Amino acid sequence: MPADHAPDHPLITFDNVTKSFGGTTVLDDLCFSVKPGRHVTLIGPSGSGKTTILRLLMTLETPDSGTIRVNGDRLFPAAEKERREARKKIGMVFQQFNLFPNMTVLRNITEAPVRVLGLSPDEAHARAKDLLDLVGLGDRGDAKPGQLSGGQQQRVAIARALAMRPQVLLLDEVTSALDPELVAGVLDVLRDVAKTTDITMLCVTHEMNFARDISDEVMMFDSGKVIEQGPPEKIFAEAEHERTREFLGAVL
Repeated sequence: MPADHAPDHPLITFDNVTKSFGGTTVLDDLCFSVKPGRHVTLIGPSGSGKTTILRLLMTLETPDSGTIRVNGDRLFPAAEKERREARKKIGMVFQQFNLFPNMTVLRNITEAPVRVLGLSPDEAHARAKDLLDLVGLGDRGDAKPGQLSGGQQQRVAIARALAMRPQVLLLDEVTSALDPELVAGVLDVLRDVAKTTDITMLCVTHEMNFARDISDEVMMFDSGKVIEQGPPEKIFAEAEHERTREFLGAVL
């Protein structure tokens, strides 16, 4: 998939970003960056700010202070027009599948590329067919979401996000709503995406084996700050911070 960013410059940058909810600070003067093509997994206890980072990148939340950039363009603070342009570079797969129940699987995938990117219906349809093959659902394009299992719906949601040709793919606990026997299939699809595309991935997950497999870097969050980061082999086997070792001891 084509990219228009310089590989040595960060694709995502958070500079001194703070976010509070109801008097509780969930991101505390947060600074970090992600280079193009990297697969970064955010780990840490619930409430440590991981999902808030994804929601800020999707412009579903607004920071209280600080600057967020995507491919050099300001997401915050920025005018709404700038924000919309920056936001086009980002796709997200949520915990819940958020598919349109009244549309076929193909229509779920083609709707945004036609309406937002201005693709012709034929081009959007061809792209959707290729993506359905990628996620193992090439024969289910005419089905409605309600006719699919939860794991199949989540694979459609992944295809829908990829149809926008994002530079960044955000994954928010994408297996947490699935029955255990469906988790492996969805994670296998994401492993394929990680191996076969140059998309930058920012992933929040409690599936530590998956994080170990796909990540170039793992960032451990606690109380709205990054307390440790490094390659997965270091974080999982030789964590330096006691809080990281404590967290991993509880979830592994």
